[in-house]
Amino acid sequence: MSHYFKNDATLDHDVDIYHVTILNNQFSFYTDKGVFSKRGLDYGSKVLIENLKIDPNIKQVLDVGCGYGPIGLSIAKAHPNLFVTMVDINERAINLARKNAETNNVSNVEIKSSDLLSNVSGTYDLIISNPPIRAGKEIIFKLYEHAEKHLKKGGLLCVVIQKKQGAPSTFEYLKTLFSSVEVVEKDKGYWVILSKKQ
Repeated sequence: MSHYFKNDATLDHDVDIYHVTILNNQFSFYTDKGVFSKRGLDYGSKVLIENLKIDPNIKQVLDVGCGYGPIGLSIAKAHPNLFVTMVDINERAINLARKNAETNNVSNVEIKSSDLLSNVSGTYDLIISNPPIRAGKEIIFKLYEHAEKHLKKGGLLCVVIQKKQGAPSTFEYLKTLFSSVEVVEKDKGYWVILSKKQ
């Protein structure tokens, strides 16, 4: 069985498109078999986007596990002064994210292939992720460790996770990595967790 958090070039195609309004902007997203949330914007991503506070000193943003792009592209379009780097291990998702950036006229982004943050350099003011829970806790915790290393001093990591899929254990683990960790929203079982690097 193929998983959205892996790179499976053998998978056949079933391209689809859906339309959605995010942060007062209209989007058309192309999706395909083998990517996360093919049929529409998943609720966790929606909750993350709507509870993300972008203050003026945030300039460089990283979206880890960007999929076909709804989080990174909606943030970039709503905040044209930002530059958003979007990464995913899934080449199909990356190609769709590039197509979706072009389709929705979002140019303040860079979209590239990366296994977690292995192909990422530099540091960021904000890292966001709806992490691939089904990849397992070991991978998810590694994502948090890598994110901490790629944040500037005072930088923020914002993730969304369902309570039943490990939000409490994520919260406890993040407290071992960051000086400040808080749950900024709970909505239908989804926790939006914000961590700050000292």
